[in-house]
This record gives sequence, structure tokens and C-alpha cells, in this order.
Amino acid sequence: MKTRSATRGPLLDPIRLVGLVGADGSELRAGGSYDAQSFDGCDLSDRDLTGIDFLECEFRRVSLDDASLRGASVAECVAAELHAAVLKAPRSRWRDVRIERSRLGSVELYESDLLSVQIDGSKLDFVNLRNSKLTDVLFSNCIIEELDLGSVVAQRVELRGCRIGTLDLSGATLKHVDLRGAEFSVIRGLDGLRGATIDDQQLSLLAPPLAGHLGIIVE
Repeated sequence: MKTRSATRGPLLDPIRLVGLVGADGSELRAGGSYDAQSFDGCDLSDRDLTGIDFLECEFRRVSLDDASLRGASVAECVAAELHAAVLKAPRSRWRDVRIERSRLGSVELYESDLLSVQIDGSKLDFVNLRNSKLTDVLFSNCIIEELDLGSVVAQRVELRGCRIGTLDLSGATLKHVDLRGAEFSVIRGLDGLRGATIDDQQLSLLAPPLAGHLGIIVE
């Protein structure tokens, strides 16, 4: 009889948007608040959107290359086919957000707060979540070249069906973090794995670096 896993997965509620009003993004300003708007095909590249507040909005085929979302708040929003070579959103807040089928290069999300967030079917080069708080976060079917979770506090986080080049867990504090659905090339910060759930195959791949980290001689 197979033992049921004690690892609890992310709690994600469906996001339902109704009564949205179409917008072209021209009125967006740093520090502004925008509710129930739909942005389709907008180019927001190089825009200063510092401290902006989005609530119950939809984004499709939006370019955010080199846009600044520092300190932004994004809640109950969905996004698809986003594009950005560089996305600057440090110290931002994300609650009940779903992002899918997007292509993002360098994503600066350090010192941010993510609650009930899913990123699905996307390709990301470098994701910097260092010193962030992650609660109920799911990465699914993603390709990520480097995922920096250094010094994060993470609870109920899952990497499902993902391919990760380098995963950095240096100084991380993990609880109910499920790595079983992911493939890794390199894991840094092995001490940060405490609190993560891995499978037998991952354990066998991690055995050599773990032995080296602990000073164990295998002959």
C-alpha cells in the first residue's frame, strides 16, 4: 500500500473576470489604480509603472520589455502571452494571479510577496525571487534557465512538469515545497533543501553533491 504524501500542495482558487472594459494602456501611470480592464496587444515597453495597482484585470499579448513595476500590486488578474526581455518588478505584491504561455527573459522579483500565483506553460531565462515570500505558488510546465530562490520563505510551493537549469536555494526556508515534478541540472545551496519533498530519482542524482557537501567519502 502506497503511503500518502504529507506534502500539501498550493491552494489556488479559480479567477473569474467579468465586465471588463477594453483599454490600450495609454492612460497607465506610475502610482495609479486600475480595475476591471482588459489590455490586449498593448506595448508597455520602457514604461515607468512604479507602484501601480491592478485589480481584476486581464493582459493578453502585452509587451513589458524593460517596464518598471517596482512596488506594484497585482491582484485577481490573468495574463497570457506576455513578452519581456527584462521585467523589473522588485518589492511587488501578487495575489490570485495566473500567467500562462509567456516568454520572459530576466525577471526581477526580489523582495516580493507572491500569494496564490500560478505560472504555466512559459519559458523564463532568469527569475530572481531572492528574499521573497511565496505562499501557494505553482510553476507548471515551465522551462526556466535559472530560478533564484535564495533566502526565500516558501510554503506550499510546487514545481510541476518543469525543467530547471539552475535552482538556487541558498538560505531558503521551505515548508511543503514539492520538487518531485521537476528536472534540474544544478542545485545550489543544498542546506536550503530542508523542508522540500523530492523523489527517489532526484535523491540518487543529488547523492554525489550531497556527499561532497557533507564531507562524506564514497569509495
